[in-house]
Amino acid sequence: MTTTREIPPHITADRTLTRARRILREPFTAGTWRRFAYGVVALPVGLASIPLALIGAPAGRWQRRVMRRVLGEDAEGTFSEMHGGARSGLVHALVSLPLNLLTLFVTVYGWLIVPMNLGWPLRAGDDYSAAWGGPTFAGAWAFHALLGGIGFLLLMPWIGRGLTALQLRLAHRFLA
Repeated sequence: MTTTREIPPHITADRTLTRARRILREPFTAGTWRRFAYGVVALPVGLASIPLALIGAPAGRWQRRVMRRVLGEDAEGTFSEMHGGARSGLVHALVSLPLNLLTLFVTVYGWLIVPMNLGWPLRAGDDYSAAWGGPTFAGAWAFHALLGGIGFLLLMPWIGRGLTALQLRLAHRFLA
């Protein structure tokens, strides 16, 4: 005889409400904006680290310091123990360069879409009949505000979280 235990409806509703609150609050948390800041500064710091590491400067230490100050994360890995701490900054800067470039582009563009679409009437031309949500002005504005504005406002924190997690994985691997 098999019995299944059902979850009471009020518990399921509480979980759904908790998730909805988290999704709605996430764009306004400090963690989201720290990840945004790290997504913006990781590429310039990595690019500056390449020539500095080549002349023997402690580029890895600077990259770890930026990560610690912006994200509050310390790099804990084994690469520098195996390959020497002097090269870890150069290797990390070179390996993470494509990801940092992608993160910068996606982060800046994704967050710029929010005010651009919320303020769509300010950038719309005279003919909005061919715009998405058209042929009426109200339909075009509603479409841009809801999908492009509010939609990206709620989506960008999660995209930033994923990209930053990949950046941290590389840092933990190469910047110990």
